[in-house]
Amino acid sequence: MDPSSWGSMLLSGWNELGQGQFWIALVKIMWINILLSGDNAVVIAMACRGLPHRQRLWGMILGAGVAVVLRIVFTVFVAALMTQPYLKLIGGIALFYISVKLLVPEDPDEDEVEAVEHLWRAVRIVAIADIIMSLDNVIAIAAAAQGNMALLVLGLAISIPLIVAGAALIMALLDRFPILVWAGAGLLGWIVGEVIATDPVIAGYLTTRFGADVAHQVEIGSAVLGVVLVLLVGGLWRRARLRQQPAQENV
Repeated sequence: MDPSSWGSMLLSGWNELGQGQFWIALVKIMWINILLSGDNAVVIAMACRGLPHRQRLWGMILGAGVAVVLRIVFTVFVAALMTQPYLKLIGGIALFYISVKLLVPEDPDEDEVEAVEHLWRAVRIVAIADIIMSLDNVIAIAAAAQGNMALLVLGLAISIPLIVAGAALIMALLDRFPILVWAGAGLLGWIVGEVIATDPVIAGYLTTRFGADVAHQVEIGSAVLGVVLVLLVGGLWRRARLRQQPAQENV
């Protein structure tokens, strides 16, 4: 964390581009990121599904791009930060709001300004959700990169089009089978419960007081509860919004 070492860290690994071992490690990082980014692709697809068709591609590209840039930055910090008490609890609450909000239909765009605002709102949702959900990605990718910034930057950057392609496929399925929107929200609810239950304060207390097995059972129960709460609160909020929209159109 010494600022004097940041420059050397950012420049590390770029002189190894001609080595075969570098490219093997690069493929490893790309594969890890793709395998662990399924939930992120769901967020991108759900956040962008309400955009006009001409803006969906930009939403996916910008959302994935911002998420990857933030992941590069936070790889250095997130693994340490997420071990701090109550931070995962706060992150879980924030992700709960995002998950519920994804079930609520947006107001129709009345002009180009509102359409652009909706685009950046989708990008913000993707970026915030990725920060909260990316601990597993960060730990795995940081371990594979072993401090090599060139591997980290290239591996994540090359992964962007693959994540966007996955999000595009999921979005097409959401358009064709709207029930999958609820399944996606349920997936995010499961992650909400896991994030909250694994906060160091909660997990530490449960493990110390009741043992690791009980702590694991509570984690699963919390994940199930997260699914139920996201679908319940999101459904009620969605119903209220749908009732408001006809009234607004009649005004």
